[in-house]
Amino acid sequence: MTPEQAEAADRKHREVLSILTGLLLVQFLGMLANTIVSNAMPVIVAEIGGNQAHYTWILTAGILANTVMTALTGKLADLFDKKRLFIASMLIFIVSSALCGAATSPEMLIAFRVLQGLGMGMQVMMSMVIMATIIPPRERGRYNGYMGATLALATVSGPLLGGLIVDTPWLGWRWSFWSMIPFMLAAIWVIVRRLEVPSVRSGKVHLDIPGAALIAASAVSLLLWVSLIGRGIPFTDTGALVLLAIALVTAVAFVLVEKRSPEPLIPMDILTHHNTVLAIIAVMGAGTMMFGASVFLGQYFQYGRGYSPSAAGLLTLPMMIGIVIASTWIGQLITRKGIWKRYVVSGMALMTLSAAALTFTRQDTSLILIGLALFAGGWGLGAANQNLVLAVQNTVPLRQMGAATSTVTFFRNLGGAVGIQILGAAYNAATDSYIVRELGEVPAAPAGGAGALDLSALPDSIESVVRSAFGNSLWSVFAASAVLLLVGTIAAGFMKGTSLRDTVDIENTVHRSLVKEDADEGQELGAGLSGERSTGEGVSLEERPALRPDRDHLSDRRVTGLTPILPNDEDEPKTDKTD
Repeated sequence: MTPEQAEAADRKHREVLSILTGLLLVQFLGMLANTIVSNAMPVIVAEIGGNQAHYTWILTAGILANTVMTALTGKLADLFDKKRLFIASMLIFIVSSALCGAATSPEMLIAFRVLQGLGMGMQVMMSMVIMATIIPPRERGRYNGYMGATLALATVSGPLLGGLIVDTPWLGWRWSFWSMIPFMLAAIWVIVRRLEVPSVRSGKVHLDIPGAALIAASAVSLLLWVSLIGRGIPFTDTGALVLLAIALVTAVAFVLVEKRSPEPLIPMDILTHHNTVLAIIAVMGAGTMMFGASVFLGQYFQYGRGYSPSAAGLLTLPMMIGIVIASTWIGQLITRKGIWKRYVVSGMALMTLSAAALTFTRQDTSLILIGLALFAGGWGLGAANQNLVLAVQNTVPLRQMGAATSTVTFFRNLGGAVGIQILGAAYNAATDSYIVRELGEVPAAPAGGAGALDLSALPDSIESVVRSAFGNSLWSVFAASAVLLLVGTIAAGFMKGTSLRDTVDIENTVHRSLVKEDADEGQELGAGLSGERSTGEGVSLEERPALRPDRDHLSDRRVTGLTPILPNDEDEPKTDKTD
């Protein structure tokens, strides 16, 4: 690389970083809103009169709304001005955060969390799409490291910050929501001043409202069904069967609607890609670790071991450290080498082993051992999480970048939302079983879906048993998580390790590969005439104008057959045999 090229690359890097500052701040705050209430939840629920069912739904409502909006935003990003959508998402977030902090009942907080989730899903998705729009996949590995670290850091630092806010006498839990507003205003200022995003399409706009309604109905019905089963309702219960039927019927209807929609929320041709389907399976498993660990570790440390909210947050620091180191370092490696599969598979495997190790956690388990397991899980999450999105982005053209990114992110968040319900159901069942075994049927209510969560109001003898139940039942959470992560690890192992392209749009990559192929053929022919064989290196379009793609030597067969979405495995980007 010449000094001029190095200077240009350095200047481009600085420009991207200046924009990335605003994008990462928005992503951090959007994801932080999902988790900052985790360690504050025992205090929040007790103060506004909630129970264990409210506990789960206050968290799930935001993630579910986030999930649905993620899918819709990906399509909006392909149709509308990205910068305006981004700013609108931040304004929604500010208003909803103010309302959440003012809630006086569990029902109000759940409703406002839905609104906040819409803003969160929109802004996190837009920041990912904007980055994919301005940076090629090969270079994106470096920046994905920053972004992955930011998302994961927000996920696991939320409980720590929430705990510190709750434990500060002059603040209180309401500032868990209000504290993010000034930072979001600062992010808007950065975006307005710095961000310029190219437009990739125009024309008549068609929003897939039926698709959005169907996927929302399916997701809500599924979560309600899981919630009922987790509370001990039999599978044969009429209400449970109706919810399951609604979830399945609306899911099938969604697929049928998407196939006929001119602008589908989730283009079905994206789901025909080998890597996309497997990445979705893997990322849903990762979502259970990403969201589930932060939610239920807070309950374990506070209810099971009696730590304060801030102390409980500090005890999750090992996971945070693992995420930050792995996301940043592995992102640099991916940019340098242009390969990703080995890091994704090893990350998924490490998360699985971490969850398996945490199944041995009991009330008196060494905090050092728990910390080591959390560090390993954080490292795996940092290695795999964002790079699964990158693997899918690498297979689609720029015009479908928003839909592809939102599809994978949608399923990751859905995995997190469903995962919280499944893991919560397992935790509730285990704690209830422990209490019933120790005290009998009646006192089990405080740990179950209908009982209040203010343990200090219980008699000392019962409080001790309930705390033991929470402390000795965490294994159930990570047992369920380990199974889901194992499935995700197997799926990641079957992904094709395609090399990362050097261009923003896949169509440019295809044309460049054809030009290079013809250059190689031309050099081999010349070498044959001269009695030497050339390696084909160092040929440029400027040096060999006859090799430009608009020249006649490129046959119609090779040019007109190009399609931006590759229909089968043979047409996918070249597999990197070294990965």
